[in-house]
Amino acid sequence: MTLHHHLHLVSDSTGETVNSVARACVAQFEGIEPQEHIWTLVRTRGHVEKIVEHIRREPGPVVYTMVDEGLRRLLEENCRTIGVPCVAVLDPVMHALGLHYERTSVGRPGKQHTLDNEYFDRIEAMNFALAHDDGQLNEDLTLADVVLVGVSRTSKTPTCVYLAQRGVRAANVPYVPDVPLPEALFQLQGTLIIGLTKDPARLVDIRRSRLRVMNDRDEAGNYADIDSVTEEVKEARRLYARHHWPVIDVTRRSIEETAAAILTLYQRHRAKAAE
Repeated sequence: MTLHHHLHLVSDSTGETVNSVARACVAQFEGIEPQEHIWTLVRTRGHVEKIVEHIRREPGPVVYTMVDEGLRRLLEENCRTIGVPCVAVLDPVMHALGLHYERTSVGRPGKQHTLDNEYFDRIEAMNFALAHDDGQLNEDLTLADVVLVGVSRTSKTPTCVYLAQRGVRAANVPYVPDVPLPEALFQLQGTLIIGLTKDPARLVDIRRSRLRVMNDRDEAGNYADIDSVTEEVKEARRLYARHHWPVIDVTRRSIEETAAAILTLYQRHRAKAAE
């Protein structure tokens, strides 16, 4: 039985942090599907008071990230009166870091979104990922931090986009049977190349679904044939082995989990190159 509850997420910035933390925590409770009420850019007493009135009408836990002490107190005091929990998700981390660094936080909303060099690096990485998607602009692969190689439907594109959000310039090159890979790929030096693979049966399911969405009735072709797909995956893996490229099986991984594994490999790659 699924229980429906209200969950209020309050942030003085974009709400990305509180949203991610809350969803990660809620996912650990089976049968719970909270109705999220997301409040962003909360920086005035008037805004907090409007949120409080909404909480009174639809009470539920409040999870927040706000640095202004006055607004925090206003929200917390009203939540106590209403009788709902109110949790500041960043407080334990901020407290621990403050003690360790012997510093006081600046208390500036949205400071992580400052238009600094890191921000523009992420924008550049995003443009790079889109321009070098699905084997485009192979002559520029030398500019990539990471190149992903994989058969169709191994989540190459969304993984590259996710990596770009972390400032990593990622390109992807599709492995297609009987179609030579670009020569530029094999001439790369210092670029991390990673092979992506997936269970053939799962690939067939995804490809058939895609064909149906595209109204392509030729589902008996090699693209979604289990024997052909199994051989395609084997050929790709043999290619990875010949060139000693690390391999990630994405069958049971989310995009975020795949990207996390790639980032780990990338950090090791950079550390080894710096030795």
